[in-house]
Amino acid sequence: MAQWFRRSLKRKITILLLVSILVPLISLGLFSYWIASDLTEEKTKQSGISILEQMETNLDFIMKDMENMSIFLIGNKDVQKYLTSSEGEAIKQQTRMTEFLTNLVYSKPYISDITIYPNNQVSPVSNVTIFESDLTVMPGGRLNPSSKSTAAWWSPLYNIRTAGGDKRVVSYVRPVRSLSGYHPIGQLVVSLDESVVASMLQSSGLPDKGYVLLLDRDNSVLSGSLDPLPRKLSEVLPNLAAMIGKSGALQGDDGNEQMSVLFLTMPKVGWKLLEAIPSATYTSQNRYVLALTAIAVGVALLLIIALVIFFVQRLTRPLRMLTAFLKNSDPEQPMKTYPVESMDEVGQLIRSYNRLSGRIERLTEEVKHAEAERTHTDMIALQAQINPHFLYNTLSSIHWMALMKQDHNTAEMVGSLTEFLRFSLNKGAQYCTVEQEFAHARHYANIQAIRYPEQFEMMFMMDPQLRGAMMVKLLLQPLIENALIHGIQKKSGKGVISVLASQQGSEMMFAIEDSGIGIEPDRLARLVSLLNAPDAPHRDRSPEESYGLRNVHRRLLLHYGADAGLKIESTPGVGTRISFILPVTEE
Repeated sequence: MAQWFRRSLKRKITILLLVSILVPLISLGLFSYWIASDLTEEKTKQSGISILEQMETNLDFIMKDMENMSIFLIGNKDVQKYLTSSEGEAIKQQTRMTEFLTNLVYSKPYISDITIYPNNQVSPVSNVTIFESDLTVMPGGRLNPSSKSTAAWWSPLYNIRTAGGDKRVVSYVRPVRSLSGYHPIGQLVVSLDESVVASMLQSSGLPDKGYVLLLDRDNSVLSGSLDPLPRKLSEVLPNLAAMIGKSGALQGDDGNEQMSVLFLTMPKVGWKLLEAIPSATYTSQNRYVLALTAIAVGVALLLIIALVIFFVQRLTRPLRMLTAFLKNSDPEQPMKTYPVESMDEVGQLIRSYNRLSGRIERLTEEVKHAEAERTHTDMIALQAQINPHFLYNTLSSIHWMALMKQDHNTAEMVGSLTEFLRFSLNKGAQYCTVEQEFAHARHYANIQAIRYPEQFEMMFMMDPQLRGAMMVKLLLQPLIENALIHGIQKKSGKGVISVLASQQGSEMMFAIEDSGIGIEPDRLARLVSLLNAPDAPHRDRSPEESYGLRNVHRRLLLHYGADAGLKIESTPGVGTRISFILPVTEE
């Protein structure tokens, strides 16, 4: 896969562009989905709160109407008269009171009944016949005035049995006082029909499996859209956190699924309207949003991919044509000129290629001419050379003649010279082992020791691990010659020349040290600058210049790079050290 990607610029540009565009696009799609999901949930919650506020308005209207009705009734002279009448007088008034209460609630379907409880022994009077009531009663069936304070209060949900059937009601209970003496004379009960409230709550447009509950201060259920109706909120939402504040949203669990709970507090009575919406409702809406987002992103992806491929094709077409042109070109034939069709960067590249091809043609002709001249010169030089085999055979004859005459110095000198020449010519090979280079240096040292007896002593030290390592040949001998001529011979007494080779990691370090006269600082600086100076074949050279050093230095640079040149250190009167570093390479 990686090779397939690297082999085509068109693929690289296409994939990189697609990644550069698709990653932000997909990220934008995900971000849009998250924002839309949050907005959908928030909108649903706001809609739920709005529904609860509408319910609160309706309930508040009903409750105010019941409170106003109670105020009207406790001040009514007929009610006052009934509550203060004797049992006989009350019996005469019951029919009229019943008709009065019936007419009062005729146009108010949400009122189940209005019942007046006298504190004396007179029977209660109501617009309906009540056989049984779960509201707190005293012996004899009368409402206990001490069951609550003398202030008006709302009862919890309770059951009553009437001639029309069983009902569940919530009652507004208001104590009645005498208008003349302001002492308690009875209690007025205005009952709210729970079924009417439940119908109103169920008509609020609840989502599937959602429900609304009306709770009192103790979280007892007063009404709701559930059937059967729970008595306490904890029966349906056992782990719901406390509902604090005017309104809010909580998360609950009904034992089967997660529920989002919205609540609204009715500040006047402390009741709460609670709407529970299954979290799956949001999930369903979010899936719809996700589907729309995925479709939009998918269409955008297809369009982007098509446009990217189209434009990349157009942009890379000249490069592909140039590549095919170069691929089909014969390297043995003259380079052809490619036609320029545009002025953009690709056109500039083609123009540069055409100029380069012309330059290459000219350089090729120059190289061919130089090679022809070099071949001619080499032929002349070969014709002028002495046959190496003739030279080796002649030196061998001299060597044996010296041995036969017991002239060992001459024999040793001729033998070293033979090996020295054999290694120097070596059929034109440029590389040798470190061991061979040291042997060649020893042959040279033997010859010079015979020429200049008792003038110097040679020391060779080589790391055994470097015996088989490869190096450019004929590097040590010129440096030994330089140490002998310019260091040892210019100093009185016997000198020492040391040749060292050691391994330092993946490199090998060579050093030639002598105990000669050394080099003065200014002359050393001039010598270093001469080593790095460019060739000037026609300029006059100072006798002080060391051709051997310069030759070795340039060969090191040629074969091993700019970091492989000679390093010269010298102390006047003490000696000179010349070193260089090569990489360790095996044969």
